[in-house]
Amino acid sequence: MAVFSSDVLNPGVQRRELFGWAMYDFANSGYTTVVITAVFAAYFVGGVAGGADWAPLAWTVALSISYAIVMLTMPSLGAWADLHGAKKKLLIWSTAGCVVATAAMALVRPGGVLLAMVLIIVSNTFYSYGESLTAAFLPELARPEAMGKVSGWGWGFGYLGGMLTLAGCLAYVLHAQSQGQGASQFVPVTLLITAVVYALAASVTFALLRERAQGVSSDGAASSVGAGFTRLKQTFGEARRYGDFIWLLACTVAYQGGVAVAITLAAIYAEQVIGFLPQETMVLILVLNVAAAAGAFGGGHLQDRIGHKLTLGLTLLGWIATCVIAALAATKGQFWVAATIAGLSMGSCQSVGRAMVGLFAPRAQLAEFFGLWSFATRLASIVGPLAYGLITWGTGGNQRVAIACTTLLFVLGLMALAPIDVVRGRAMGQQKL
Repeated sequence: MAVFSSDVLNPGVQRRELFGWAMYDFANSGYTTVVITAVFAAYFVGGVAGGADWAPLAWTVALSISYAIVMLTMPSLGAWADLHGAKKKLLIWSTAGCVVATAAMALVRPGGVLLAMVLIIVSNTFYSYGESLTAAFLPELARPEAMGKVSGWGWGFGYLGGMLTLAGCLAYVLHAQSQGQGASQFVPVTLLITAVVYALAASVTFALLRERAQGVSSDGAASSVGAGFTRLKQTFGEARRYGDFIWLLACTVAYQGGVAVAITLAAIYAEQVIGFLPQETMVLILVLNVAAAAGAFGGGHLQDRIGHKLTLGLTLLGWIATCVIAALAATKGQFWVAATIAGLSMGSCQSVGRAMVGLFAPRAQLAEFFGLWSFATRLASIVGPLAYGLITWGTGGNQRVAIACTTLLFVLGLMALAPIDVVRGRAMGQQKL
């Protein structure tokens, strides 16, 4: 494609390889859109668990377990991949795990709560591994001055993939409903569609993306998983050398907690508070993906023009506006405004966050540092929705108060962003250990 111009690439990187890398974002976004946000989440609560009062809690617990697993394992897995020069190999296995577990969800029937929870834990864990590993390729492909726009291309492709996968599922659902089928019949097919799209699109990545890392050790002891934990311990011990990266992780935990609220609870808020119908919610999610793709593309180019820090700060202000408008929204039209701003902000903040990690991460520890980034994002995915749920419960079900309080997460993100010096952080990342 014309947008993948050679002036953004590191020496030796071909445009088709960059396209292959971006296709992984296309591949895995259908999973989050269909499984986590728009289709399976609602089916789990209303169909598998029969609408029981404890169903939302069970769904949140399953996701939280998967995020906790990723938090505890991804940094050391990343260190292991760096030691072996095996990011691509680990990415292939992670993809296979997510695809198989997603397809297996088609076997879940009403009442099969335990099976559904196990499969969501497995699939979301492997998905998260893949997200971190593919991000670790970014600094190998893009020049530092173009890392923002390249990250934005990837996220933009991702939202496009999520939108097209959801659109395909929606088309099938409408057809199935016209034939008199219920959710227990058409939801399994949407999971198979999602798994197939994931596998096919990811195969483009595996065909075109090269593993450039050679590894830094070849002896048996240093190549063990235990060596990964040792390397990770050393990284934490040297954390004072990477102060800007540590502040970025703190910023990430804060604002990604708010983003996680939007991803996991937007559909619930739209239906239960604003009064959206299920089909209106699916259209809402589709439009949100369009806005997010525009935000990723636009934000990617903007950060390379005005700076990563300023772009992220403006994006967090957009999230604050989103929360305020959503909390005060009295009509569907007002909520559409909030959703549109949320989409633009989501695409932009995801793009700039990944690019900043790419700038700050030492080249010999890319997978490891992106593993620490995954630790931060998964911690946020527990903290944000859990806080939302506790506030909702503590206020007698008042989700407007909960979404208003989510504003504080973005304010904390702005506070953690303030001490970051991008030039200094980049210089530290380029130093040899």
